Amino acid sequence: MIRRIRTIALFGIALTLMPAGGAGAQQTNEQLAARCAQLGAIFDRYASRRGEGSGGPDMERLGAGIDCSKGRYDKGIKALEDLLRRDRISFPPA
Repeated sequence: MIRRIRTIALFGIALTLMPAGGAGAQQTNEQLAARCAQLGAIFDRYASRRGEGSGGPDMERLGAGIDCSKGRYDKGIKALEDLLRRDRISFPPA
């Protein structure tokens, strides 16, 4: 009986000391890289200007892609989200 109570108490203490997952959890580099790729693909699909006289590539998009490829995911994701909002293109939440 005492052994069972001790086990339950230790389990309770362990649960209170464990960090909570979910909203407060840090995203991994793989998740951030996937988010960059997702937003970039959405922008490329719906906002690319491909016709004659289009004015060339979108330099902000290119810069965001470079940021993502160099591991500056936060900066790249923010730039891509801003571009999508600017062009009124909906995208899934993070």
